[in-house]
Amino acid sequence: MDARRIAVVSAGLSNPSSTRMLADRLAAETAKALAERDIEVSVDVIELRDLAHDITNNLLTGFAPPALETAINTVVSADAVIAVTPIFSTSYSGLFKSFIDVLDPDALTGTPVLIGANAGTARHSLAIDYAIRPLFTYLHAEPVPTGVFAASSDWGANADDVAPLSSRVERGARELAEAIARREPAGGADPFDPATYLGQGKSFGHLLGGLAGE
Repeated sequence: MDARRIAVVSAGLSNPSSTRMLADRLAAETAKALAERDIEVSVDVIELRDLAHDITNNLLTGFAPPALETAINTVVSADAVIAVTPIFSTSYSGLFKSFIDVLDPDALTGTPVLIGANAGTARHSLAIDYAIRPLFTYLHAEPVPTGVFAASSDWGANADDVAPLSSRVERGARELAEAIARREPAGGADPFDPATYLGQGKSFGHLLGGLAGE
């Protein structure tokens, strides 16, 4: 079997959180869809709440502490990304955006992304298309057509009778699996290896603090 790797980014603030629940369902369904294509997959989950202080320090100093550096490397070297954020004030959370801000702007170029979001009511569902999708498009990633939104009512006992979350999860996961299957496996180059940066025409300024090079 082919082997691929998915990085799951969960920006939930509570523990446990509905954000993580949605992220886990998307990852499990994508793994199932890939198995049907004889593609083996490993899943690395990154809980941003555990990295909140490191993310802030990176924004202030330009240097990523070891745990955050590992998380960044996990995301940018993955074959695909599942990114799930709660919706606050009609958009992605500040923690989610801050993590995106510490990534190199070109690091996700061409990477398939399945977007997920959750909020208290379904009226926030459009945030996927007017806020989160443009963010990943700006990064030159390739978001799959279906974004999966979950409201509080989607987790109720009768949720599937009205608006089945399971079908949306399945559709988004299938699209991500198809995008992964079409791509060559990620090379696994370490973005913190100086040779990787110099090979991309970037300076050590990028490596040491995200500074613009000459």
